[in-house]
Amino acid sequence: QVQLVESGGGLVQAGGSLRLSCAASGLTFSDYAMGWFRQAPGKERELVATISANVVSTYYAPSVKGRFTISRDNAKKTLTLQMSALKPEDAAVYYCAAGVFSLRPHDYNAWGQGTQVTVSS
Repeated sequence: QVQLVESGGGLVQAGGSLRLSCAASGLTFSDYAMGWFRQAPGKERELVATISANVVSTYYAPSVKGRFTISRDNAKKTLTLQMSALKPEDAAVYYCAAGVFSLRPHDYNAWGQGTQVTVSS
C-alpha cells in the first residue's frame, strides 16, 4: 500500500520560512518523479515544484521560483520543499505526489493527505 505522509506545515509570518517533508512507503521511490502541489480555498490544485526520479530535472512554478527549493533523498524515501520569503498568497494545503515528471496533476497517481500552510501578513 502506497503511503505519502506530509509534515512541516504551520503558521508563519510573511517573509518567513517553512520546510515541508514527505515520507514515502509502499513504492519504489526512486522510480517516480515527485511533486509538490497546493490548493487554496476556491482554487484549483496547482503544481508548485516537481523533481525527476533521477534528481536530474526540476521544475518550479513561476510564482515560487527563486523562493522554494525541492529536493529528494532516494535512499531515505523522502521529499522536501524548502520555502522561504513566504507570501500570504502561498497559503494553501500542500500535497506531495508520486508519478511521472509532469506539470499536470493527473499524471501523478499517489497523493498524500496534505499539510496546511498559513501565512500571516
